[in-house]
Amino acid sequence: MHAPRATLGSLITGLCAGATALALTVGPAQSAPVVGTGTAAMPAVQPAAPQSGKAAGLTASYTVGTPANISSSCAGQNAETIQAVDPAANAVYDVWIGCKGIGFAGSLNGGATFGTPLTLPGSTGQNGARTWDPAITVAPNGTIYAAFMVTRAGETFPVVDASTDHGASFKTVGSITPPDANNWGDRVFIAAGPDGALYLTWDYGPSAAAVTTVCPPSGSCAFATGDLNAVFQKSTDGGRTWSAMSHISPGYPNSGADSAPIIVEPDGSLDVVYQGYTVTDIPTDKLTVAHTYATRSTDGGATWTAPVRVGPDAGTMNATEWWIDGAEALGPDGTLYTTWDTQGANTDTGWLSYSRDHGATWSAPVQVPTDTLNVPHVMQVVAGPPGIAYVGWLASSDPRGYAQYLRTFSTTQGWLSAPVQVSRGFGATSVWPGDTFGFSALTPTRLVLAWGSAVAPTATKDDIWAATVGVTLS
Repeated sequence: MHAPRATLGSLITGLCAGATALALTVGPAQSAPVVGTGTAAMPAVQPAAPQSGKAAGLTASYTVGTPANISSSCAGQNAETIQAVDPAANAVYDVWIGCKGIGFAGSLNGGATFGTPLTLPGSTGQNGARTWDPAITVAPNGTIYAAFMVTRAGETFPVVDASTDHGASFKTVGSITPPDANNWGDRVFIAAGPDGALYLTWDYGPSAAAVTTVCPPSGSCAFATGDLNAVFQKSTDGGRTWSAMSHISPGYPNSGADSAPIIVEPDGSLDVVYQGYTVTDIPTDKLTVAHTYATRSTDGGATWTAPVRVGPDAGTMNATEWWIDGAEALGPDGTLYTTWDTQGANTDTGWLSYSRDHGATWSAPVQVPTDTLNVPHVMQVVAGPPGIAYVGWLASSDPRGYAQYLRTFSTTQGWLSAPVQVSRGFGATSVWPGDTFGFSALTPTRLVLAWGSAVAPTATKDDIWAATVGVTLS
């Protein structure tokens, strides 16, 4: 979510060929036995066991496809993927940091296979530029819009590319000029409305000099101080021009907010969740603990409701948390879902909450991963049939390394399965897989996931892996 490490940018260079396909592993990571293979030790296949105490009734089972390396032709590190789907075209689109800038790969057969990756225009080849934090959406007419952050000539801002041929080619359609010189900017999100309008949120501060970071050995950089704010802009001409910046988080320019994913409802209403820090010592804008907040606009982003704190009793997020936190999904029945994680002195806990009144009130938070180990739990949520949410997370809670997990939740029954492991192997903990992963539903019971992982035999190199998951609810 936070500032990219310089080492990551320096590693994203060159091209190479070769791929190592990974096979399925299902079952709780901690209990899976290990069997030997020719390349690496892999856990044996196990069925998902019902969670102790789960209510009788509906259950979820999974058919997980073999993960495939979709970034194999891009040398160096490939991390931090995010995804969008176009069910009308049976298409899946992934963007990530890699391929000498921002990489893209698309599938037109529901995620069964992906095309050769390409590098998005405007994301590389600029003198002194760096790019990070991609986002992607699909408009009702099938146009793909990809946004990413760039720094050029002392300014930081989002650039928007578009494709009208299902990802075969892209062109840069627009960029946003910051209102302040030498500004600070970070994580961008983009969404398309039912009328084709584009909505963009990003993290903004008037002064880059006010932002100081804390950088762990393997991960992105967190913020210690800074004039952080969640801001909003709209385009009605395909991303060529954008409205003036407005502020989602109250208290600009010292609101202490970042990471604000946005959802457009069928009636055009906008839902946003963001991470809001406690700001102390305004001269230095010191950031302490944070919570997740939800807000809503019914007038196209002109005004926003007073933020509602989600899961206020679940704990807080540390200022030194360096991964993207907070995701949101909208169910077909209007239910909103959000996920995030909190940190204690020696714990990290992933949570899910839902709202049936457009974010005005939220359910008590429900713990998602069964562990609370002091490791990152990168959380995402996708809506399924009415009252059903799929929750995914990328974590290194298994001592063998990072893995991608999945679980199904019912608002009436609770968890419908134990966690299942979608990834085949385990990624090296010394190589950061990125602050996000791709997670989408092509149909209410067919999912596609993509994630970064540095697995054997190239355990020093992150690649992007993708897999399909069929869900049976019975």
